[in-house]
Amino acid sequence: MSVALQVLYPISEGSSFDFDYYSETHFPLVGEHMGPHIDAVSASKGLAGGPDVPPAFHAVETLTFRDMGALQSALAVLGPVLGLGPELADIPNFTNSAPQMLIGEVLA
Repeated sequence: MSVALQVLYPISEGSSFDFDYYSETHFPLVGEHMGPHIDAVSASKGLAGGPDVPPAFHAVETLTFRDMGALQSALAVLGPVLGLGPELADIPNFTNSAPQMLIGEVLA
């Protein structure tokens, strides 16, 4: 069963997000270190939370993996405690938003 790791960057008062850095520098960094374990990647820039509702998130990134073993191998790149790997250390370079993560079973 495929699994996904979603990283959500919430918008809060005073938060900022550098989309150029995110796409030009952070994406390649993730690919370099975690890429061999990833089946697919997508990222969405928040435009709205519904009709006439501002977005709740700057961006949402979805990394899809063949199975939980592949996800665990990718997470091992981040170090034994999340926050030690180059991908997570890079986050302050493009946002001051505290990312949220969701690991889930891909249903469709």
